[in-house]
Amino acid sequence: MTENTERVKAYLAPFGFAERVHEFADGATATVPLAAAAIGCQEAQIAKSMSFKTPEGGALIVVTAGDGKINSGMFKRCFGFKASMLKGDDVRTLTGHPIGGGCPFALPDNVPVYLDVSMQRFDHIYPACGSPASMATMTPSELETASQAKGWVDVCKGWREEEEA
Repeated sequence: MTENTERVKAYLAPFGFAERVHEFADGATATVPLAAAAIGCQEAQIAKSMSFKTPEGGALIVVTAGDGKINSGMFKRCFGFKASMLKGDDVRTLTGHPIGGGCPFALPDNVPVYLDVSMQRFDHIYPACGSPASMATMTPSELETASQAKGWVDVCKGWREEEEA
């Protein structure tokens, strides 16, 4: 288990979720398709944590369903600034987690977490737990509690049936 995943497990322990963390072969959950194959679920059930740069130079996390795509207009209306993903070393520097293992747990205090409504259609979702080889099983409500999310937002396109038509 990586040091980062151990830190996430310690963070999840007071919520009663530490034992739900699953570990896989190195890199086995680094992408949505890999994570879904490893856990045996739909790709849409993977709760992907997307890291965005704030105007002040900090980070903001939006957790979406695996099939959700950030809509730049919806994002800007919701947060008041243009969606710009963190890149490279900035991801680990600002969130404490590596690319592929980004998650809404054990973040610096100044990194707010928001959850996209695209995840609410599932009974269980699977967020990463600090490494590209770990994830946990949670309900959307449990994810809201454990992530200490600021709230639910609607900033994704591509997941609603009416959008497919």
